[in-house]
Amino acid sequence: MASSTAAYRGGSPFPMTIGEVNALDDAEFVALFGEIAEHSPWVAARACRSRPYIDRNGMIAAFANAVADADEDDQLALIRAHPDLAGKAAIAGDVAPDSRKEQASAGLGSLTPEEYARFTELNDRYRTRFGFPFILAVKGATKDVILSAFEERVENSLETEFATALVQIERIIRFRLEERIGEP
Repeated sequence: MASSTAAYRGGSPFPMTIGEVNALDDAEFVALFGEIAEHSPWVAARACRSRPYIDRNGMIAAFANAVADADEDDQLALIRAHPDLAGKAAIAGDVAPDSRKEQASAGLGSLTPEEYARFTELNDRYRTRFGFPFILAVKGATKDVILSAFEERVENSLETEFATALVQIERIIRFRLEERIGEP
């Protein structure tokens, strides 16, 4: 299914309909959606179990439930799988294609040396305080909005930031699935 779907879309299987998603076998599903949650194909594998989906929102809910129902160790691993915003991996291009595109759209690929130094300082401070990277769904955000959120959230408690990171991951997953799945 996936290969024939890709053939008539110039090599890309996206956007897909929910009917096409539901017709994928489990391996095809995980191959196509395994990177929706940054370097964490287990999220797609668990979301796959909820098929057939009624619509795109049902698919998004299945991914959100896969994250919410995971144990704390899996959730922490998912959080830690995300790159630092405007970090060394992003600058080197060593991040998932979605992350690279999202960070670039927020202007994080064209920081001044001063802005880069500020992001580096905040990334280091945040990671030292919480043990995981700062996560923000940056789609539609500007550098200034991101920096403001960074500066505010670095003062939060560990419990608040853990919960906030999961909410932000759910937003990232939603945005990525909305780009890939057409309605219905």
